[in-house]
Amino acid sequence: MSVDEQEPEYMDHEPDAVPEPSVDPEPSVDQAPTGVLPVVSPPTGALSAERLAIKALETRLLGGERKLRRREVAAGAGVSLLSARKLWRALGFPNFGDQDVAFTERDLAALSTILDLVRAGKLTEEAAISVTRAIGQMTDRMVVWQVEALIEDMVVQQGIPDAVARKQLVNELPNLVDAMEEILLYSWRRQMNAGVQRLAVRAEAGLQASEAGREGDEDDAPLPLARAVGFADLVSYTSLSRRMNEKTLAQLVQRFENKCAEIISIGGGRLVKTVGDEVLYIAETPAAGAEISLALAQAFTEDEILPEARVAMVWGRILSRLGDIYGPTVNLAARLTALAEPGTVLVDEMTAAALGQDDRFVLVPQAAENVRGFGEILPVRLARGLGKGLVLD
Repeated sequence: MSVDEQEPEYMDHEPDAVPEPSVDPEPSVDQAPTGVLPVVSPPTGALSAERLAIKALETRLLGGERKLRRREVAAGAGVSLLSARKLWRALGFPNFGDQDVAFTERDLAALSTILDLVRAGKLTEEAAISVTRAIGQMTDRMVVWQVEALIEDMVVQQGIPDAVARKQLVNELPNLVDAMEEILLYSWRRQMNAGVQRLAVRAEAGLQASEAGREGDEDDAPLPLARAVGFADLVSYTSLSRRMNEKTLAQLVQRFENKCAEIISIGGGRLVKTVGDEVLYIAETPAAGAEISLALAQAFTEDEILPEARVAMVWGRILSRLGDIYGPTVNLAARLTALAEPGTVLVDEMTAAALGQDDRFVLVPQAAENVRGFGEILPVRLARGLGKGLVLD
């Protein structure tokens, strides 16, 4: 990303560049680039009400009308087109052409904001692209999730077809955009603060426990973060999915994810990701991971709709990258989940040693198992000891 050049490279000729005419016609329907809504006048010369609503919503969301081409935005930000395209791709933008009038003044301001962080030395080029990609991927998933949730609610509450709900949503969104944006910013600040607290206030008990039972030559010893890593896996999900229609299956998965997210949040952990019938989560200390794991197993055992879950938790070191976690600890937790009986929680020997002096937990050694990639291990069943455990509303 050439952000410190004396003269920006926006005039460089790239392989896909097309010389710009002095007067550019508006793109037709066939020429409209991906991601750009073509505005086409009907035969009468007036836009339909639906098109007007979409156009007004686009202008509001983008902060103005599309008036700029990609080279004009790069030039305004003082950066080469190649560098600008790297950031746009990280955000998940389509590949606009030289003639596409696809950008607004807000796009120029956003690009300049990112580049100013690099110019000021607050971010390296690599970090800027990585942070930008995180924002693009997370907001893309968030928008899809929110839109589908709103459509589903309209279908259920109003009794209208899905296709009709999608059209009507365009008229409903203007009443929701500001509130949703405000909540997004609020949540981001709260989540960032929680992340800062995790960085600054590392639990002493967790640091001590991370060394319990270790000799320093374990596979995960070089990894930077000590965390409790857990998996929860619904029992018989495959057979259930074959017997359910799509709507019922989607409701089951949503109920599973919602319940997991609630329990993990109450326990002070973080839901890393969901994959169909399985969730991956982490916690700061062995005790926190144990409380969450027991609460998950109990919740699904008592649920009248969802099947039971197999749960496993391992205390060890991990590498956190791109919003996901990696390392032998994660792999071992996944292997133990497959060994757990429905409604129970398994841990490994090291995790059991870290929890051994805590009377809130009962640890029951199980028969040795040969686990792929780890050889013979001794699983330990985790059960409730003294205390009530997590209190769920």
